[in-house]
Amino acid sequence: MNQPIIFTILSATYILIGVFIIVRLLLNGMRPTKTLAWMLAIFTIPVGGILLYLMLGRNRRKNKLFKLKRTPKVNAYIQRALQHYVPISKQEHKEHQKLISLITQNSYFAPSSGNQLTLLKNGEPTFSAIFEALKKAKHFIHLEYYIFEEGELTKELFQLFSEKVKSGVQIRIIYDGIGSRSLSKKYIKKLNEIGVETSRFLPIRFGKLLNSINYRNHRKIIVVDDEIAFTGGINVSDKYVKGDPNLGVWHDTHLQIQGPVVHSLQTIFAMDWFLITEDEDILDTAYFAPDQKTGEATVQIVHSGPDSDFSAARQLFFSMINEAKDYVYITNPYIIPGESILESLKVASLSGVDVRLLLSKKSDNPIVKWCVRSYFEDLLQAGVKIYLFPEGFVHSKTIVADDTVSSIGTTNLDIRSFEQNYEVNAVVYEDSFSIALKNDFLQDCNHSIELKYDTFVKRPWHHKIKEGVAKIFSPVL
Repeated sequence: MNQPIIFTILSATYILIGVFIIVRLLLNGMRPTKTLAWMLAIFTIPVGGILLYLMLGRNRRKNKLFKLKRTPKVNAYIQRALQHYVPISKQEHKEHQKLISLITQNSYFAPSSGNQLTLLKNGEPTFSAIFEALKKAKHFIHLEYYIFEEGELTKELFQLFSEKVKSGVQIRIIYDGIGSRSLSKKYIKKLNEIGVETSRFLPIRFGKLLNSINYRNHRKIIVVDDEIAFTGGINVSDKYVKGDPNLGVWHDTHLQIQGPVVHSLQTIFAMDWFLITEDEDILDTAYFAPDQKTGEATVQIVHSGPDSDFSAARQLFFSMINEAKDYVYITNPYIIPGESILESLKVASLSGVDVRLLLSKKSDNPIVKWCVRSYFEDLLQAGVKIYLFPEGFVHSKTIVADDTVSSIGTTNLDIRSFEQNYEVNAVVYEDSFSIALKNDFLQDCNHSIELKYDTFVKRPWHHKIKEGVAKIFSPVL
């Protein structure tokens, strides 16, 4: 067969595939601008356009590629989990009933009162609290981390795990296939040899590369005996204690939870473990400890991922920003908000709400840095106050509004967290806790550099070019 005929066949095949993809785009109801962008990519970038679409463009919420297998045992487990709450009346936190209903619809977890919370700032206090809780474990320890990085912390954990397994404690660890890619097979083998069960979330394999490379488990969860749990922004990495050669000390926020809402985090871990291992032992309801009221805080857990019907993480931020009447303060390292969150921030500020954003002056990724800054001019023009923390790297993911509601979790204010990652946040309906988080935010702002619109708009033209180029990559950052 001569070359012109081969070229014609390949071209026709490519066009047919392209047309098929465009039909799928139209059927999935994607935004017109996004549909047009993918049409241009497919027909102007030979081969690469289709590969990019297969990796980044498919609507996971429509396709349900990672849909949890809802066996009778899974359904029974979830129903049992939903019974473990100390219910609140409609008169409690009535100003947030819409937010409560939204989260319950999206994540099926109702809020629960009776919880005791400890706000943990930065690595040393957090790991001190974590190790103290792990040492007290009597039945099981469940850990789930995006980054599980070898160093002094993992050496200490290995020693502790070795002792706990000998005393009859069952230990399971989920680590992400990309976030924990530096974790050696040698370390995993050592864990397995002492009796720790490990499971890697979506490991990168050639045959499943297009389906898995862009969809990561970004959650950070520890559950000990279903009595105490931790979640927030801090990964298992020495940079939270020793610092980073380029960025300095990583500043972050974590949350220790005791009380009935720990069941929600245990359920999320169990569902993730079952999703990747299909091991039904994790669904044993013996992992639920008896309900015990340990405090007065009302907490609700939000989980979000590419397999959920809606982006619960995006809708959480959107709702909290829109409901704010006096102020909304957000700390986040990666503010790449997308159209809806960007508009909600501007509308809130223009309506008289005190909207403030805190993030690092430094960045761990130059493309991300310029992409984040590409949104600053619009936000500053609308009256949003932006503060750049100059010391180390701020990795916290918090939002607090009106002294009544706050959230600490793993979700970045970016498209990746909203659409492509598995995330988890704890929403707290408690005045004293929100005020403490607000005061912590304001203290950090006092040590930060506030950007001014009149000055920022005069930045060098080459900065604007970098911002414009970087913004093109916002859907995948």
